[in-house]
Amino acid sequence: MEYTAKYITPDIKLSCYEDRFFKSDILFDQHMLIWFISGETKIVQADATYFFKKGDIFLIPRNQLATIINYPKDGQPHKTVVMHLTTERLKAYYATLKIRPTAPASPKILCYNNHPLLASCLSSLIPYFEMQTLPEDLATLKITEAISILRTIDNSLDNVLANFEEPGKISLTDYMEKHFMFNLPIERFGYLTGRSLTTFKRDFKKAFNATPQRWLTQKRLELAHYQFVEKKKKPIDVCYEVGFENLSHFSYAFKKHFGYAPTALLMNGPAL
Repeated sequence: MEYTAKYITPDIKLSCYEDRFFKSDILFDQHMLIWFISGETKIVQADATYFFKKGDIFLIPRNQLATIINYPKDGQPHKTVVMHLTTERLKAYYATLKIRPTAPASPKILCYNNHPLLASCLSSLIPYFEMQTLPEDLATLKITEAISILRTIDNSLDNVLANFEEPGKISLTDYMEKHFMFNLPIERFGYLTGRSLTTFKRDFKKAFNATPQRWLTQKRLELAHYQFVEKKKKPIDVCYEVGFENLSHFSYAFKKHFGYAPTALLMNGPAL
């Protein structure tokens, strides 16, 4: 995979994947505003799956888990402009505004496809990538412009952008049952459930009577089995969607757990 990124500030980049695809499980620490230039992206979250293509614009709220799969399309690389709306910048933006956000129960990816104001704002950054730098005051103006446009076209967005709270302690059982397919370090699951690593491991053992890694592997394989039997999905798709990093490791783990390979299950059903 050949990946290149051009930064004009730490918060604004032009991202380009030239190869067949790129997959990663990601926890977004900051809000991300993305404009598609070419290629396709599939984003899988616990409650929804999204597909984005050339011209699409969307905002991914912070502290969201997702599986990201990027593809080239029509001979063009996967290329996007990415703007990070950091907590620091947003606090400065909202400092003079009397906004009391009501935190959304579960922030979703927000789509603003082909919106002319946002497209104009983000496309105007393209010439700066050739310069390799952007004066800090101008970068601040461009990010402020993007925030202002977003608030103009979506009057509920303050509930997302002006909410600076960190994750509090929540039900570990409910959260893990919903998000087990995301391949994150255990300490990040602890952060998202409001726990230290030590407390997370202790509470996990009490809740599931198993270590996190053993339980996660079993849950992912069970989900994969369901996807094959009920959804008739291909192994290459299931592998990445349930939290494995490569097909060979997934196939080995699946056969070890169930006694037959995914391909045998799809073609003939499991051997009895």
